[in-house]
Amino acid sequence: MPCTTPVPRGTRVLHRCLPTTRRVVVAFSTMLLALAAPGVGGAASSAGAPSPGRSAPLLDPRAPHGAWAGYSLGHSSTARTASTGPSGDGVAGMDVSGHQGTVNWQQAWADGARFTYVKATEGTTYHSPVFNQQYTGSYRVGMIRGAYHFALPNVSDGAAQAHFFVDNGGGWSADGRTLPGALDIEYNPYGPMCYGMSPDELSQWITEFSTTYQARTGRYPAIYTTRHWWNTCTGGNESFAATHPLWVARYGPEVGALPAGWNYHTIWQFNDHGTFPGDQNTFNGDRRQLVRFAG
Repeated sequence: MPCTTPVPRGTRVLHRCLPTTRRVVVAFSTMLLALAAPGVGGAASSAGAPSPGRSAPLLDPRAPHGAWAGYSLGHSSTARTASTGPSGDGVAGMDVSGHQGTVNWQQAWADGARFTYVKATEGTTYHSPVFNQQYTGSYRVGMIRGAYHFALPNVSDGAAQAHFFVDNGGGWSADGRTLPGALDIEYNPYGPMCYGMSPDELSQWITEFSTTYQARTGRYPAIYTTRHWWNTCTGGNESFAATHPLWVARYGPEVGALPAGWNYHTIWQFNDHGTFPGDQNTFNGDRRQLVRFAG
């Protein structure tokens, strides 16, 4: 549904999965590799135990493009969900990563996309090799665009990943065409759901990332997550909602209940395929509000 409260300039209020229906069978040996890889996975804990509803297969840590916004929804990067669309009004958008490769931005614009988020980085070592084509190409056709970082909290502290993100395309400028960078924090693609960390530890990690990003750019990052992951792995931390836009992930015709603390979402990722390449999104407002949100 559209925003009932206007989004003022500078307000910090923020989802994506790739292609879905075919399940990926992950060999036991690959799971062991993912759990044992240095800096990836970590010891299991009560905070990191998989949820009963989790169906996303563990990824091989050597996968060339890593994870993506929407991994948490339990689908592979080559399978597809049933086609659904959002109810209500909004501005149509999309999000992409290295899994989409070179994107035809002119076609996406002609089909109605007006904004996009582009995966820039993951952890402290991965930078998407197609980031420039996706980020610059979307801008050139007229889209409002932003970058996102896939968080791996067990690899380094939050400050280090925020610096890596900003240094590799995740910055922000007050040009009315650049969305605040987004922190994609969801299920651990390579091991225990909550990265083997407690809710307090994960909340502190997010705080470190956020304050570092805000100090570097002047904006708080949007937070991309799912309700279940957030409420489970941060213990339902409500302290981020006042300053961080919510980019929420839920595939279906309604956005549903939001993560703890947020009364409304800014962006909703509602499907992993549809009219546009990558994931399908909608901005919770009109074009004027989207420009104001970009700053």
